[in-house]
Amino acid sequence: MIDKIEKILADIKAFQADNKEALEQFRIQYLSKKGTITELFTEFKQVAPEMRKEMGMKLNELKNTIQDIIDEQQKKFETKSEGKTDIDLSLPVYAMNGSRHPLSIVRNEINDIFKRLGFVVAEGPEVEDDFHVFSALNFPPDHPARDMQDTFFVTKSPDVVLRTHTSSVQVRVMEQGKLPIRIIAPGRVFRNEAISARAHCIFHQIEGLYIDKNVSFADLKQTLYHFVQEYFGEGTKVRFRPSYFPFTETSAEMDISCNICGGEGCNICKHTGWVEILGCGICDPNILKACNIDPEEYTGFAFGMGIERIAMLKYQINDLRLFFENDLRFLKQFENA
Repeated sequence: MIDKIEKILADIKAFQADNKEALEQFRIQYLSKKGTITELFTEFKQVAPEMRKEMGMKLNELKNTIQDIIDEQQKKFETKSEGKTDIDLSLPVYAMNGSRHPLSIVRNEINDIFKRLGFVVAEGPEVEDDFHVFSALNFPPDHPARDMQDTFFVTKSPDVVLRTHTSSVQVRVMEQGKLPIRIIAPGRVFRNEAISARAHCIFHQIEGLYIDKNVSFADLKQTLYHFVQEYFGEGTKVRFRPSYFPFTETSAEMDISCNICGGEGCNICKHTGWVEILGCGICDPNILKACNIDPEEYTGFAFGMGIERIAMLKYQINDLRLFFENDLRFLKQFENA
């Protein structure tokens, strides 16, 4: 039996597989349940006791040698594509350069908070029509937002515009008629404004909408209070101020205590100790009617915030233009964020 093992060892050391199929046949021939090694271990049971130690060592050496040959030649086929484009998930991962943009970081963090409250993300087109951007949201025909100095019109026709808010996504969701509704709508919006440290013609919003039976202003306040405590930290103060928006009634603006000066007063909060972060309110019944929702049966609330405003507060950035200039010195600060 030792001679048989020695002969097999001599034969396999010269083995070279031309392809994966040949290597697999080699494995089956020697290491499968009906292969040569299995047969040898069966014969091993008949070996005299005084020979078993030497014979066992030879058998294990043979088995390990065969496995080493298979492993070594397998590497050759792993690195050789053979014209295939299969991705080998066992290969090491290359280090990735760059990082997420601070606006993406903040958007994802806000999304995560509202997702935990049961909101789902909804998206819509950036090029919109007048109905979804203005008419369905209760903007009167003579509202200033419809003027050329406030809105980008895509064509000479006043019906096609770049959306000025992501409220148009809310209208599209309400039109589907699937109630109740609990969504957030993050996205890029456009307004015809002069670019400065505090304003830009392109910016990003996240708007929220909740429509169901018996939704009240108390539900709105508690939702936004929870968001502020989650995002800005326990103890952040909140206040609501009466305001006006065409699409909500009652309407309010929400301020938080300035997290930069601790409420004592600084340039960011204009020395008031408060910073406005969003507008909100109860959905106007006219909005629900325009989307074929019965305002006698359903009520809802909506809110909207600028992602840039939140990012400026979080990272203490005092110039809005930094978000759009792609300055690597600025972006590299967020590699570990």
